[in-house]
Amino acid sequence: MEKTMKFCQSCGMPLTDEVLGTNADGSKNEEYCMYCYKDGKFTQDCTMDEMIEHCAQFVGVFNEGLGIQLTKEEAIGQMKMFFPHLKRWRKTLTIADNDEMPENPALAPVKSLIAHMADTLPIAYISSVDDEGFPCTKAMLAPRVREGIKVFYFTTNTFSLRVAHYKTNPKASIYFCDAEGFKAMMLRGTMEVLTDAKSKEMIWRDGDTEYYPGGVTDPNYCVLKFTATDGRFYSDYYPRSFVLE
Repeated sequence: MEKTMKFCQSCGMPLTDEVLGTNADGSKNEEYCMYCYKDGKFTQDCTMDEMIEHCAQFVGVFNEGLGIQLTKEEAIGQMKMFFPHLKRWRKTLTIADNDEMPENPALAPVKSLIAHMADTLPIAYISSVDDEGFPCTKAMLAPRVREGIKVFYFTTNTFSLRVAHYKTNPKASIYFCDAEGFKAMMLRGTMEVLTDAKSKEMIWRDGDTEYYPGGVTDPNYCVLKFTATDGRFYSDYYPRSFVLE
């Protein structure tokens, strides 16, 4: 059986027995190379971006080994996509759903990206789970109302297949995609089906009789309330997961 290639969970280089790092007791470490990990400690105290800049110096050696010709900028772009999946850098952001500036200013763009996409993109994609356990995705008009970056309200048909899915299994996701800006946002959470008068009136808009001839009381008109728990965004060639408090 062919052996699966392993990569250093700090710098991404292929791991062979010859380049394995060492644990505190002198034994071989199966996750990190000797250049990143020695005697049970990392050899460099650095950020992920600093590690990427360090590794980018060796793009010539990398090209020679694989017989390709990546520029330094191309190599950095690829590492920015790959490194967040490595164990040393695989971290989850926690974002509070309020108007306060997060302690880490780097998190602020994530909040503004969610809000901007929800408010400006005409189409959102929502997913449900069918009775066979398969994911089902559908394009929807943008959410009518949102509460911060955690709760989103959509209009839909009461007797739709999607509503039937959510009544059986409330697990859901919503996805926003800005093709021009090459940015995307996926939120996971749960979907509630609301049919009470207050919820239906809250997001009703002039012109909705085109879809629901009976008006706000039309039995085929209902509200989907999505509440996010976590998600993942992709922006500036950089993916990152996050949790919403």
